Amino acid sequence: MQEKKDIVFLCQFFHPEYISSAQLPFDTAKALAAAGYRVDAICGYPREYYKGGPVPMTETVAGVTIHRLNYLQPDRSKKLGRLINYFSFTLAALAHLGKLRNYRAVVVYSNPPILPWVAALAKKRYGCKLVFVSYDLYPELALRTGALRPGSIICRAMGYINRAVYPRADRVVALSREMQRFIRENRPVPKEQVCVIPNWYPDHGAPSRDLTGNRFAPTLKDKFVVSYFGNMGTIQDMDTILDTVRQMRNDRDVFFLFAGHGNKEALLKQAIREEHLENARVLDYLHGKDYQDALQISSAALISLNPGTTGLCVPSKTYSYMMEGIPLIAIMDECDIVNDIRQGAGLHLRNGESARLAQLIRSLQAQPETLSSMRETCRKLYLENYTPEICTEKYVSLFRSLLGDPEKEPRA
Repeated sequence: MQEKKDIVFLCQFFHPEYISSAQLPFDTAKALAAAGYRVDAICGYPREYYKGGPVPMTETVAGVTIHRLNYLQPDRSKKLGRLINYFSFTLAALAHLGKLRNYRAVVVYSNPPILPWVAALAKKRYGCKLVFVSYDLYPELALRTGALRPGSIICRAMGYINRAVYPRADRVVALSREMQRFIRENRPVPKEQVCVIPNWYPDHGAPSRDLTGNRFAPTLKDKFVVSYFGNMGTIQDMDTILDTVRQMRNDRDVFFLFAGHGNKEALLKQAIREEHLENARVLDYLHGKDYQDALQISSAALISLNPGTTGLCVPSKTYSYMMEGIPLIAIMDECDIVNDIRQGAGLHLRNGESARLAQLIRSLQAQPETLSSMRETCRKLYLENYTPEICTEKYVSLFRSLLGDPEKEPRA
């Protein structure tokens, strides 16, 4: 009988894709492999978030053996495309269900939202441990944003998946304390099995204001740059931000820089173009040096969630801002991020307060000492809470509790 490996990651996106939902699982898998566990990943073949050449269907990187699956990958900007994408990968994973019997534990993520059902089925059939990492909470997130109607087929299907996954999970990882609280109160899972491990971002060293070679410096180095990076989708409050851009169109020293993706990106571009808002620009998703240049040029960073969605998701770009020491301006309900802000990491306001947001931006621009203090606090909180080493060590501790110490010696 074949000896079981320790852990397999089941997720749609993985190395070498550059989005956070690929990099975070890969970072976790590397940390577990470095701790001595035998780790594999079963994931989708990279396409949308990878610009390099062909990659092998199977390869080992940093001690993690990656098995890639082919599946249909239509444009995900439309609802039908997203559904085909999600179901196609889930069916591809289901076709390889038998492989999961070869592992002591399966790690699965909530994106795509139907994928955890495959891991729950593996737990039922093969008795492997199940660790469910909750990036988003469905169907509540879709219901509160109007993307789903109560009682719809998809809503009922998500309820079925939740009833199948949560009772079988040996551990549920929430990204914040408010998400942990929501899960404990609304999911059929023992409270003690729900832990909090926040997301993170790689440390690129002490922030530098030397803009030599920065692609944005020629046009923006003399501006107060207010940035918004990442998802511009249904759950983000882009209306408050866009209205602020309109109100500040004559503030010649302030510039709004957007980059990312989502179903509101096109609407934002259209508004900027048709209303001739010369104080804003929307770029496609940035990664690598382009993203580091965008962080470096930023004076402040916006993060937003629509009312009622806090606790159902966490904006992952927050940790890259904090790594770079960029003061946060949060438009959302009370949450862990707001608690960080109250320690001096930035500013907090409610949804719809666009006039106040414009006032706060002008105030920050006029107070360089306050801005500098916020930068230092952001960087300090990042180093204390949100580095890859700190956060992935929590996953290592989780698996030591779940599986015991690995039999093999840690890799050098």
